[in-house]
Amino acid sequence: MGRRFVAERRRDPYYRAAQSEGLRSRAAFKLEHLADKFPIFRVGDRVLDLGAAPGGWSLVAGARVGRRGSVVAVDPRDIEPAQGLTVVHGVVGSPGLAARLGPELFDVVLSDMSPRISGAYSTDHARSVALVRAAFDLARQVLAKDGSFVAKVFAGELLDELDRDIGPSFRRWQRTKPPASREHSSELYLVGLRFHPVKAPP
Repeated sequence: MGRRFVAERRRDPYYRAAQSEGLRSRAAFKLEHLADKFPIFRVGDRVLDLGAAPGGWSLVAGARVGRRGSVVAVDPRDIEPAQGLTVVHGVVGSPGLAARLGPELFDVVLSDMSPRISGAYSTDHARSVALVRAAFDLARQVLAKDGSFVAKVFAGELLDELDRDIGPSFRRWQRTKPPASREHSSELYLVGLRFHPVKAPP
């Protein structure tokens, strides 16, 4: 981790706020903004958080759905336990993951997954799009009708095709950038509301 990155992070108001408020990551503020802007969660919802470590989004989701709701966090890394949180060690896209999540459907599927950065932007963009597709492939199996889907993606030329492939499965589909995303960052968030299954593209 370079000195410049460390210095920028220390000046970042969202990073400092996350530290002072005891949050697991600054990413928590991104989901808070999305949840304020869009009707993603309802009290009592069952939430699936993909690529969840260190667990910042899982805690936000847990607070939003309340004690009657629950959160299942998927990641190959360990995640600190929390009330109402179940951790499943696994990799999104691996065979059998959907079966391991059990027969009960989810009301919300979240993905804040990022690819391993190569330094070649076109490659990183393509990898981030592939992660969104993997997350949606799983969501298609486990997301309840009228459920919500939220996924991070890097901006780039493949986004229009991604919108065409996934957007029709939702009554509302939108790209957005939370204020907590760094200004120079290319990350965007895709929000799908009121899932209605359609035939997968060929």
